[in-house]
Amino acid sequence: MKIKEVKPINFMFFRTETRVSELGSFLSVGQKLYKEAVEQKVGITGPIHWHYFGFTGDESKPFTLEIALPVTDVPRDYDGEFHFKRTESFKCAVIDHDGPWDQIPQSYGKLMQFAAEHKLTPNAANREIYVNVDFQHAEANAVEIQMGVQ
Repeated sequence: MKIKEVKPINFMFFRTETRVSELGSFLSVGQKLYKEAVEQKVGITGPIHWHYFGFTGDESKPFTLEIALPVTDVPRDYDGEFHFKRTESFKCAVIDHDGPWDQIPQSYGKLMQFAAEHKLTPNAANREIYVNVDFQHAEANAVEIQMGVQ
């Protein structure tokens, strides 16, 4: 685990209000983002991210989800189903999670403990960067979890 500051990134993204129980219904969005980026001739610069805003651990409460694809540009004249933005720098505590997604809460628990030990305050903005997604072999999943801190 470590603390780092992620520099600004350009994203093409999808945004919705949702709950934890509904997350599975958005799995296909990543493929749609890739398809749209290729059709629009926008360069892809990294793997899919899932960004969570306002999630505090209470699975019954809604929060904002952004599924985002890092891209080379933020086109000014785009008029499609997705959005574009350039983020600000993002200070975060980071952990690599390898293995099944149902074990991700334990990784968040380790991040919370790390934050407390380093006197960092979580800001309810988290990112999950899906380095490798393997629906057939869950042990091969690789996710970098970035928990926003102050």
